[in-house]
Amino acid sequence: MSAPPSDTTDTREIPEATVLFAGDSGDGMQITGSQFTLASAYAHNDLATLPDYPAEIRAPAGTTYGVSAFQLHFGAEEVRTPGEKVDLLVAMNAAALKVHRHRLRPGGTIIANVNSFEEKDLKRADLDHNPLTNGTLDDYQVQEVPLTTLTREALSDTDLSRQEVDRSKNMFALGLALWMYA
Repeated sequence: MSAPPSDTTDTREIPEATVLFAGDSGDGMQITGSQFTLASAYAHNDLATLPDYPAEIRAPAGTTYGVSAFQLHFGAEEVRTPGEKVDLLVAMNAAALKVHRHRLRPGGTIIANVNSFEEKDLKRADLDHNPLTNGTLDDYQVQEVPLTTLTREALSDTDLSRQEVDRSKNMFALGLALWMYA
């Protein structure tokens, strides 16, 4: 992501990139994508977005029917579409990865919330095997990040409830994605 020049910030200009945030309908993917979009706009990038809401009204958590996503194509040059192939997929759970893996370009990056790839999560997503360990993602750069655990650790000294802390993992993912493109 390019940014306005400053005395304290080292920036690099990125010709273009497409980022997709995906998770359960309650994971905050729309706000996460909107905040990434704002940061990209503040950095004077051109951009196009594509919010993707599930057709189901609050489908069961962890199922493919309830996956919500937000796609953003940004760049230093003119951007005319929300992007065809995704450079970075942030998958908050196994269902999100299952639904959107086909949108990744070869060699693309996956940030997978490894905390949501346990046996029960795989079953809800109707997956027989864990894609993080069975070799099906060998063509991608996979970053297994314990987003839930790291968010809990980061917010351990606050007065937030466990539910409020867990709802904040999208902001941790946002920070990681912004760091990757800063």
